[in-house]
Amino acid sequence: MAVPALATERRFAQRLRECLEEEQLLDGRYQLQQGPGRRVALPVLEEKLSQLRLPPEVPCERVWIQGPVPSRAARRRTPAQKLRDELRRLLGGTWSEELERDVPHAWQRHGDLVLLSEDSFQAPPWERLGSALWETVAAALGARRVARRGRVMPDGMRTPSVTLLLGQDGWVEHVDNGIRYTFDVTKCMFSPGNITEKLRVASLPCSGEVLVDLFAGIGYFTLPFLVHAGAAFVHACEWNSHAVEALHRTLVLNGVQDRCHIHAGDSRQLELRDVADRVNLGLIPSSEGGWPVACRVLKKDTGGVLHIHHNVETPPAPAPPQAPALPAERGSPEATGSGGEAQHPTEDGGKEMLGARLRPEWQRWAEATATRIQGMLAELHGRPWRTSILHIEAVKSYAPHVHHLVLDLECRPVLPV
Repeated sequence: MAVPALATERRFAQRLRECLEEEQLLDGRYQLQQGPGRRVALPVLEEKLSQLRLPPEVPCERVWIQGPVPSRAARRRTPAQKLRDELRRLLGGTWSEELERDVPHAWQRHGDLVLLSEDSFQAPPWERLGSALWETVAAALGARRVARRGRVMPDGMRTPSVTLLLGQDGWVEHVDNGIRYTFDVTKCMFSPGNITEKLRVASLPCSGEVLVDLFAGIGYFTLPFLVHAGAAFVHACEWNSHAVEALHRTLVLNGVQDRCHIHAGDSRQLELRDVADRVNLGLIPSSEGGWPVACRVLKKDTGGVLHIHHNVETPPAPAPPQAPALPAERGSPEATGSGGEAQHPTEDGGKEMLGARLRPEWQRWAEATATRIQGMLAELHGRPWRTSILHIEAVKSYAPHVHHLVLDLECRPVLPV
């Protein structure tokens, strides 16, 4: 890498620096370079060299600094600050509050690709920059590829609307809790907001168990169950062909492909019966469509545990009297603060104190679900079953007043006396 500079004798260096700073031509991202023969090179902004007006008593010549050293100020800049500085330089003197609001403060990183939010760089002035804009964004953020997400498509598969802005290939690799996921960002979504639940299931005691993951996606929960929780075998069901391809690649990447079978297609048509010690139903806003299948795949003689995902509305209400907390399943890594409340990420990446204490709406939903599942199992097998609420996990919140919950429900056949 080389940056343009003006070189002069050391005795003129201070005067040259003052002139460059006065005309706002000094490139503050890099340090001054000591050269041979008592000469000093001062980095300048190349696009502004035509504006240079130096007094005749300061002799200098244009040179290039090879391997420039970042200045102390540049080393202290956050990536967001660096991005803004580079964009201001790219636009020259054109800057406004509208442009400032358009520059993202946060983004997702997947290897050498940065995924920008959908409201980034929407103002008209950005369009005229063309590919120079995305090359600048990539350089400032230390990436090679840039993409921008849109709204999730309402196609039942949560297909992302993502545009690749720089680069030819959308396949990325993302490491999460020691697991390597690979997927095409233009065809599959990756939800970092589920990290607390992925960590929780990774700690569950699943050694020797057979598990059915009814809505596997790219393997959000399939892989933690296999890699960390010690599941003996997982049947992963997924109907999105792009997610199926990503899941297959991810299983191979992590060396667990021999302990998993992918069932491509609609999980409601799954032909498995009487195989599972545990079933994961990781679909929101509701996994209800998978409840009959979950009942069919549970082992009929011993039963097992269902992990039921659902979005539950929690209307605002005055603070209720303190109620006893529902005990977590052993091994659940719930991080609590001094006030006894767990922090969970919201969908937009912020934090909301959801509270570890059970809310009445959550309890009512869990009890109603347990009753319905109990009835399904009794009707399916022609004998009574019992269901027990083991744990209710608040994964994240959606505005207004909607929480993504997971119910751990133990289901066992009632043995004859």
